[in-house]
Amino acid sequence: MSKLALALFLVSFLSIACPAYASDDNPWVVYDGYKGPGNGKRIVLIAGDEEYRSEEAMPQLGKILAVRHGFHCTVLFSVNPKDGTIDPNNQTNIPGLEHLESADMMILALRFRELPDEQMKYIVDFVESGKPILGLRTATHSFNYKRNKKSPYANYDFRNREWKGGFGQQVLGDTWISHHGHHGRESTRGVIDEKYASHPILKGVEDIWGKTDVYGVRNLIPEAHVLVHGQVLLGMTPDSKPNTQKKTMPLIWTKSFTGKKGNTSRIICTTMGASVDLESEGLRRVLVNSCYWGMKMEDKIPAKSNVNIVGEYKPTMFGFGKFQKGLKPSDHKLKRSKTK
Repeated sequence: MSKLALALFLVSFLSIACPAYASDDNPWVVYDGYKGPGNGKRIVLIAGDEEYRSEEAMPQLGKILAVRHGFHCTVLFSVNPKDGTIDPNNQTNIPGLEHLESADMMILALRFRELPDEQMKYIVDFVESGKPILGLRTATHSFNYKRNKKSPYANYDFRNREWKGGFGQQVLGDTWISHHGHHGRESTRGVIDEKYASHPILKGVEDIWGKTDVYGVRNLIPEAHVLVHGQVLLGMTPDSKPNTQKKTMPLIWTKSFTGKKGNTSRIICTTMGASVDLESEGLRRVLVNSCYWGMKMEDKIPAKSNVNIVGEYKPTMFGFGKFQKGLKPSDHKLKRSKTK
């Protein structure tokens, strides 16, 4: 056998026998669905914000959905195209959005992204598909068009005037308004609305608290269902007293969105969702239950969804410039020995 033929044979053999090697180079991470009600359903989780460590929260949420409930999860990141590392400050590159073509649900934790049209098209097509969407924290202001204002998708900008409030207001329910609680000093207590206490998303939810502050919400449509209200607390611990000088704001809500093609989606949005917020068992349960409800699987929601952390989870406190530098998506691969 010639050297060329031998080389070709080895390349061919390794591509068949060792497919895992190729996946390590992908700028995303996949968690295959284990056994569970979600088996066969695909969720794409998209991380991309500079402040709230969605690059940590989304892999953990994806692991919980896959390991505990059987959903097939693909997590996408803002990636530095030069070295392939996760870079939340890169607002113009999220590789792998083509996975949305086969997804049953999309979860967004974006902030001020301005993606190339060829990437953005996958998100817009999904929004128009009638499939469910879950938005976390800064997803209300996911997009900010400064570089290419003539883009056909510039109406997704959080300050768009023609499509008022852009993607945030039109699809999720509201765009960025303001901090309502004092950022970094006043945390959030979730207060369940008794009117919706029996809603499937709140099944088994007993307590919701997070270190992020309450956001101002002013434009939410009357048809939206506010499941949980955000109470401003005077400190950064769960036992902090309420700030009675500040009224509650919508914290977790559902609504519907009908796109240009007439397809109607189930929408869930919460202004919580930083990586440190996922330390709240109640919030994790809300997010997992939201996936079931979004895909019209509410009859399969357990009495108390298993939302135990998968592997080690030591989230970084929110703040600009605090992300862990040098990590690649493959660093978030699931270590099956640590899934208990």
